[in-house]
Amino acid sequence: MADLTTTYLGLRLRTPLVASASPLSHELDGIRRLEDARASAVVLYSLFEEQLRQEQAELEHHLTAGSQSFAESLTYFPQAGEFHTGPEEYLRHIQKAKEAVDIPIIASLNASTLGAWTDYAQRIEDAGADALECNIYFIASDPERSSADIEQMVVDILRCVKHSVHIPVAVKLSPFFTSMANMAKRLDAVGTDGLVLFNRFYQPDINLEELELQASVLLSTPQALRLPLTWIGILYGRVRASLAATSGIHRAEDVLKMLMVGADVTMLCSALLRNGVNHLRHLEHGLREWMESHEYDSVQQMQGSMSQLRCPDPSAFERAQYVRAVKDLPCRPV
Repeated sequence: MADLTTTYLGLRLRTPLVASASPLSHELDGIRRLEDARASAVVLYSLFEEQLRQEQAELEHHLTAGSQSFAESLTYFPQAGEFHTGPEEYLRHIQKAKEAVDIPIIASLNASTLGAWTDYAQRIEDAGADALECNIYFIASDPERSSADIEQMVVDILRCVKHSVHIPVAVKLSPFFTSMANMAKRLDAVGTDGLVLFNRFYQPDINLEELELQASVLLSTPQALRLPLTWIGILYGRVRASLAATSGIHRAEDVLKMLMVGADVTMLCSALLRNGVNHLRHLEHGLREWMESHEYDSVQQMQGSMSQLRCPDPSAFERAQYVRAVKDLPCRPV
């Protein structure tokens, strides 16, 4: 039987099938179901600093509303600091998840200040998380801020987090860097334990009836895997960090392709939301069946076999193939 074990962030995993951050991990029952469906690890939904600030501000408003009318009315209410509006709920969720399942629990954090990154990272480690994923969900919308400033911000976040915790730390990146390879190399030099490629930004839509912007969350399709496939194939063998592929992984074939370009794990969200958590069993069966029929004994044997370093045609990962690709497009007769 083919050996599906792999190593990610120094964690030995039973298979390369990891449940990425999603609503499925909001409840303990969902995490248990993911383990039962044979997920090898679970990335929890992200803790967002902005959300915590908003909750704190809303509580302050409700506790003090109308208190200006009567000086003594302030004594009717407890202080906002006595309420658990911080990350306590998230930290308790980590603790309970660790007690409920045997697979690794990877926390996810998105903060907006360096102090918050380090503070929350330390508290997440203390709560018992096996690893931390820094979800750097940031859109460069300020025209006065240079690309160099943004890149340095990402490096500084990782450096501060790595100095504040001892658990493995991965960075979940967007693909929108001028030099993705250089960015990956800089993060690798700072000591990231893993790179998660890539973050998907959720662009707003317009409601034409209400004439207002509205959230529009679209699940990924298998076509979305081309971008992480390209960059993992380029980075394999050039960085020491583990490589995680996310976005567009729906079928066993998608998992196989990602492993062949060099991914250590593949992370699934949309496929599980669309097909249910038992889709993990279907993917594992398909992965094992293909490997055995093609005489692969282990994940390690195929890993990186189609990366840029080992591909018979390395230029296929770069623009050199652009003209050929366009030339080969099917054309309908006029």
